[in-house]
Amino acid sequence: MQEAAFAALGLEGWTYQHLPVPEHLFAETVRALPDAGFLGANVTIPHKEAALAVATDASDAARAIGAANTLTFADGRIEADNTDAPALIDALPAIPHTALVLGAGGSARAAAWALRETGAEVRIYNRTRDRGERLAADLGVQMATEPGEADLLVNCTSVGLADPDRSPIGDVQAAVVVDLAYADRETALIRQAKAKGATTVDGLDFLVRQGALSLTRWTGRPAPLDAMRAAVRAR
Repeated sequence: MQEAAFAALGLEGWTYQHLPVPEHLFAETVRALPDAGFLGANVTIPHKEAALAVATDASDAARAIGAANTLTFADGRIEADNTDAPALIDALPAIPHTALVLGAGGSARAAAWALRETGAEVRIYNRTRDRGERLAADLGVQMATEPGEADLLVNCTSVGLADPDRSPIGDVQAAVVVDLAYADRETALIRQAKAKGATTVDGLDFLVRQGALSLTRWTGRPAPLDAMRAAVRAR
């Protein structure tokens, strides 16, 4: 996706590299990236909260959310930002009155914060209750004892990433469903939602939107969304 964007923008010599990093080496690895020639990095599960912690500077959104997915290296600084939050709002067909967020990790923090900022009533549902309650308390949103109904359902769990045929929820009770998990085929949650007549936003569209915002931060150029979408769908 990002390589396709570099090509579309004529940015010769730019490359995007996959770097699997164990949790205990995350901070050390990030601090070494600028000297290795990196201008920035995207960060995903399970490192988003650690990404904020290692940064020397952070956007207001990243600090409020408590997690970062985009790091930029400049003049000896590590700047943290969160593009998950604006990408989610951009992907929605309309702002919901009520929203249910599944999960309590970095993406869930971004989703809950972004939706709360729009004025939506936000509830968190997480299999580990203590972690969900901590997120709810940090962001001033509600903790749900069971999924229940909502205008919008956002899956921020890892369920569906490794196995697209697994769903994080038994029954979809929302008019709009966003599944942040992306795979090489439609996830079980998206299939459930479509069967119920819900409007859906899949993980690949969200992936492109958040990645485009990161790209613009690093390059200062508008992201070529069509080229990025085409690359993701082809892959």
